[in-house]
Amino acid sequence: MGTNSAAETGKAVPGLAGVPLLGSLFDLKSDSLGTYLRAQHRHGDLVRITAGPPGMRAELYCVFSPAGAQQVLASDAARFRKDNHFYQEVRESFGNGLLTSQDEDYLRQRRLVQPLFTRRRVDGYAGAIAAETASVITAWGGAPGGIVDVSDEMAHLALRAVARILFGTDVEATAHVVAECFPVITDYVLRRGYSPANVPRHWPTPGNRRATAAMDELYGVCDRIIAERRRTGTEAETGAGSGTGTGLGTGTTGEDLLTLLAAARSSDDGEFDAAELRDQVLIFLLAGHETTATSLCFALHLLARHPEQQDRAREEISRVLGDRTPGAADLERLPYLTQVLKEAMRLYPAAPVIGRKAVATTRIGEHTVPAGADVILAPWVTHRHPVYWPDPDRFDPERFTPEAEAGRPRYAWFPFGGGPRACIGQHFSMLESVIALAMILRAYAFEAVDTEIPVGAGITLRTNGPARCRIRRLDTP
Repeated sequence: MGTNSAAETGKAVPGLAGVPLLGSLFDLKSDSLGTYLRAQHRHGDLVRITAGPPGMRAELYCVFSPAGAQQVLASDAARFRKDNHFYQEVRESFGNGLLTSQDEDYLRQRRLVQPLFTRRRVDGYAGAIAAETASVITAWGGAPGGIVDVSDEMAHLALRAVARILFGTDVEATAHVVAECFPVITDYVLRRGYSPANVPRHWPTPGNRRATAAMDELYGVCDRIIAERRRTGTEAETGAGSGTGTGLGTGTTGEDLLTLLAAARSSDDGEFDAAELRDQVLIFLLAGHETTATSLCFALHLLARHPEQQDRAREEISRVLGDRTPGAADLERLPYLTQVLKEAMRLYPAAPVIGRKAVATTRIGEHTVPAGADVILAPWVTHRHPVYWPDPDRFDPERFTPEAEAGRPRYAWFPFGGGPRACIGQHFSMLESVIALAMILRAYAFEAVDTEIPVGAGITLRTNGPARCRIRRLDTP
């Protein structure tokens, strides 16, 4: 634990050299992930980066070590809050849900939602995931030239899966609206979140008008479905309270996650009102499809570039599953495929950067982080730390054997965050990813067309170019 007395004796944090007046502003704008990597390579595990002109300058304290990440997220979590400018922009666009809420709001929401994300309940989603994956596999039979962009395709799959689980029979209307509106809103959040100064949201600028129109359309669809559930969706209430329902994955009205959220209540925490339900839905849509889509995209891309590992994963899938549809119980029976996924998440973490605001002066390692500082954790960098990951840019699923994992610090790999704010949906993400990968790899062989994919840090990791693969159906000549 950091204390004020200990913090006073810490060394000054080394700074990354930038240009006069603007510091590292242009480096962060053009390649923030590369800038963080260079900072760690040059100065070590805690580096100060300044960006912007005097009077509007941001000062980032970047923590790159597993021990530092553990301190910020877990052991000293109360000293580091989601109070920074970027989270405020996310909050204003996507609501005050589990990702963005704090203090008693967060604790109350977590208590109400947690029973719906037990392992037993989440395992009930397997049927919906398998059904949406089967649809993608069938559609690929008509891929022009036998080439698919796995970035676009996995985004489509992950969105369809989470929308079906959330909304049941309303999946068609919601998936289309989310696909159209989310890019507009997320780009708006990014522009404002990384800008030192913004015009008020209510000013009628073109950017404000586009974002407002997208939010109005998205909110309207969610509000309509929520109102319908509150009128007709009470039949799942008993299952939500007892914890015995297993129909979440069927996609039928009365069993979808929204109905269960609407029925969630306790004597101490009450229940969600309509606005709170919408906030939870928006956050689940954001976090539940973009993160899993990223993991699936890069797992397929990496296997397409590494045929030996692709063949080994497929052999395991064939041996374990045969011709049957995978279910939740198969996660433990597919250890190599899980290692592939974890290695893809190491190299391409869906949340490559995590921000916090220090609310107390704190000692981290040998250095002092002052109260009020913007603190950056970068899984993108920590997952490539040469002390814990030899030859860090090499794709090697053997890094995640049980023996190898036991030999590393807990926070050498943290794609789902950690501590009291760890992602509530991490088992869902792993379930969806393993089931989808197993079905896709059994159906198709992959060869990379685009061998390098440029990426950047958005709300989640984003591809800045195509991720095309040539596919070959395996059950036909």
